Amino acid sequence: MFVSSGCATARYLQNRPFRDNALAQSLNLMQWQGPEISQRTQGTLRRYGLSETYDQNSQICIDKLRTLNYQNLDSELTYAVSELAYVEGKKAERRGQSSDAMNHYGIALTTSYRYLFGDQLAEVRNQYDPQFRAVCDLYNESLEDLLRVLCSENRLRPGQTYTIQTADRKFVIRTEMRGAWKPDEFDRYEFTSDFDIKTLRNRHTTFGLGVPLVAVRKPRSGDDEREKYYPEGLSYAVTALLRCSTGVADQAGLNTAQASHTNDVTGGATTKLATYQIATPNSHIPSTDETPVCVLEFFDPLRANQIKLADDWVPLETDLTTPLAYFLDSDEYRKRDRATEGLLDPDDAQQKRGLYMLEPYDPNRIPVLMVHGLWSSPLTWMDMFNDLRSFPEIRQRYQFWFYLYPSGQPFWISATQLRSDLFAMRQTFDPTGQDRAIDNTVLVGHSMGGLIARMQTIDSGDDFWNIVTDQPREKLRGPPDDVNKLVSALDFRPNKSVSRVITIGTPHHGSNRASTAARWLASKVIKLPKMAVSTSTRLTRANPGFFRDTRLLTEANAIDSLAPDSPIFPVMLRAKKAQHVRFHNIIGVLEDPPLLAGRNHRGDGVVEYSSAKMDDVQSELIVDATHTTVHMKGKTIFEVRRILLKHLDEVDSEDRLAWDAPARTPLSADGAEGLISDPRFRYENPETARSVYQLTGQLR
Repeated sequence: MFVSSGCATARYLQNRPFRDNALAQSLNLMQWQGPEISQRTQGTLRRYGLSETYDQNSQICIDKLRTLNYQNLDSELTYAVSELAYVEGKKAERRGQSSDAMNHYGIALTTSYRYLFGDQLAEVRNQYDPQFRAVCDLYNESLEDLLRVLCSENRLRPGQTYTIQTADRKFVIRTEMRGAWKPDEFDRYEFTSDFDIKTLRNRHTTFGLGVPLVAVRKPRSGDDEREKYYPEGLSYAVTALLRCSTGVADQAGLNTAQASHTNDVTGGATTKLATYQIATPNSHIPSTDETPVCVLEFFDPLRANQIKLADDWVPLETDLTTPLAYFLDSDEYRKRDRATEGLLDPDDAQQKRGLYMLEPYDPNRIPVLMVHGLWSSPLTWMDMFNDLRSFPEIRQRYQFWFYLYPSGQPFWISATQLRSDLFAMRQTFDPTGQDRAIDNTVLVGHSMGGLIARMQTIDSGDDFWNIVTDQPREKLRGPPDDVNKLVSALDFRPNKSVSRVITIGTPHHGSNRASTAARWLASKVIKLPKMAVSTSTRLTRANPGFFRDTRLLTEANAIDSLAPDSPIFPVMLRAKKAQHVRFHNIIGVLEDPPLLAGRNHRGDGVVEYSSAKMDDVQSELIVDATHTTVHMKGKTIFEVRRILLKHLDEVDSEDRLAWDAPARTPLSADGAEGLISDPRFRYENPETARSVYQLTGQLR
């Protein structure tokens, strides 16, 4: 049973030598002679007689193109302006001229936005043209390069307004948070394009508009009890999107609900938001005195991956995996995630024990609590977690929590602690018991974690007590605190908040790997929990002859507790189960077992099928996998998804959750209330038809 299913030494991220850029190949960004405009833009310059002008003076060429663009409804001209501006921005950046670079990125950004959403090009815009996707890339990369400048100066803070002064123009950017976060919740932002994923098996992204970011939370403060459930160094997935003006009506909408804080990036005086009007065809090009006003919005891709801009549905460019990997790779997490310490020194690991959330608590989403096994940690669940929340129907209705506990102690002690920790969590987040989603909690346990999970659903009566003594509880003498601890550890009642349990590779009848030799070795290397041992020792000394066998109280460790002859298993198997709880079982059975397991072995190499099988389950799935990987297999993860969807069907059909998201999960934007709905996420501003946000979508 000494098998580690989580490895804290693995790396989850690798820095790229150069950031990922969708335009790198088409514009030769990485070539020594680059960057260069595309062949298509070169053709546009020849078509309008501007090739020589571009060779002689690129800025004059861009100005002439912009003038032609406002005189002619030609999408080729609009694209050429955006591409030329981006290329010149890259050249200026290489020369170290950040002001010129920002100026060109701003032109590329606003021009590409007008190409995508402006009414002027509505009749000629062709979404089937490869150029359309190229414009999306120009928008995304221009925005990212602009954000990188702001981040480098530590000036990217939602809820504020920034004035960016370049050599010949001024941009005003108002920042707004569109997630469940506080404006000042994050310490810094990183760009997902800087990293490659390692260890995690899948990288879940979607293509669209926006810049995927890693938002790193600030160090937690000690005055909020809820903060202890969010680990240090936690990071979230965020997508930044810049909404620009495409006309007079849009500008009116952009200037409403101005932010209360302003910040001048150039260090000068605060600038009042000015009106910027996009010229209609055959009118003048905007002068440098006019100030474009844009809204930089930070979206939570877990809540939405599509929005509505103007009259168009727009998918967000998202990356759910890189922020997770960034957190797992952080020093803060590595200090906390020590599977071996939890096995060998349960006392020291008690300091880190607890229930952890990797996303903001949501009173309307059903918790899925994942419980690791022996010599393991929550790290073992990251592939399943990463894959499950890539399904919009799962992340829309579920939130995932993780339980970390000292796996070297007997599993019934861990089950007692989980019961207590679940109660403390609800008292912290839902003291009045109003959040009905919690009453439909799903537990998922791997290996020994499955036993801990199932113990939350049993009614042991006096059976556990009778294992250690035939004397009534009332006769037990000792300090009241010690007596209460022992009685509580031997008295299990179903947790009414748990309504479904999924066990994976769990030795429901014990494991033969917990042999005499293994138990002897474990007794030498595993330190028993001092508090539990001292409590039991004091009680046995104060009550001579009261207990049948004190070894269960004073000497047992995790390996002892998993032995097939442990008296705990018969009690668990015959104990009453809560009638409302549904059970599911996933079992590893190797088609080609290793030689060490024996020829007749039928199991995952650690837990035999006969021990893993249970008769009270609604479903059983056999997976060809080892004990340490069975919960990471795609077949297993997809089965858990199926069970979670079935759970939703039953919850909704029984009307126990009474799912009514529009009445429960309001968002706010531009002073208007937005609503989340089922089955599509939608966020809508009824005030202005041209400032509508609808959050919806299917994650590809």
